[in-house]
Formats: sequence, C-alpha cells, structure tokens
Amino acid sequence: MKIILVKDVQNLGHTGDVKEVSGGYAKNFLIPGGYAKVATESIIKKADEMRAQRDKEAQVGFEKAKETVARMQGQSVIVKAKADPSKKLYAAVKAEEIVEALKAKGFEVDKSKVVIGEPIKELGDFEVILNLEHGLEANIGVTVEAE
Repeated sequence: MKIILVKDVQNLGHTGDVKEVSGGYAKNFLIPGGYAKVATESIIKKADEMRAQRDKEAQVGFEKAKETVARMQGQSVIVKAKADPSKKLYAAVKAEEIVEALKAKGFEVDKSKVVIGEPIKELGDFEVILNLEHGLEANIGVTVEAE
C-alpha cells in the first residue's frame, strides 16, 4: 500500500515521504495513529511541493548558519571566575558562563552546543568548540580572568 507520511516515523521516513508499506501496517498503525495518509495523486503532488519548500528552507538555514559560523570563528570571550593565589579556580568554568559571555557579544548559542574539551580549572586562554546547526562548528577563544 502506498502511503505518505504526515509525521516522522523512526526507521521508515520523514514527513512528506511517499513509502510503500504492507496494508496491515498502514491500516492498523500508521493511519489510525495519524502518522500517514493513503497516497493519492493529489496528495503526492502536494507532498512534492512541501518537500521542495522544506529543502529550500533548509538551504536558507544552512547559508545563515554558515554566516554565523564565519562571524563567530576566532572570536574571543572573557569569563571572570574566583581563583586562589596559585591561579587555580575554585570551580570549573561552565558552558552557561561561556554562553553568557557570547550573549554579551551579541551571539545567541544554546549551552548544549558548547563543547569544552577538558574542564577549565585555571586562569588563562583556552579554545572551545561550538557545535552549531547543520553540523557546522566554530572555534572560539575563552580567556579566564580572576574576579
């Protein structure tokens, strides 16, 4: 039976995909669950238009992400932290602190996108990776200074 997916289904496909599945799977699970509709010519044509629109939006999003990476690449931020006289920090620098420093420079980044290789536990300069949308990465410098 030919169906069109209305929602993403794991191990089957994404929204707008036209798939050939068994009749029982379609009638007992996909269609009643709101995951799919029976594929007619008009629905297939509409799905192709939706997929083309989604691809166009993804391309625009990718271009915007590339521009953001180009602006962020090589940026440096300063994080203030409490340290003892031997320049060791009382607490490691957290991703939230780096996100706040980036926000002060005008960059919106989710804390889950910040990858700190080894915990930053002393004063000095460090490199941090930002995993951004579409698999793009930006390297930024983090300077940790005493409060």
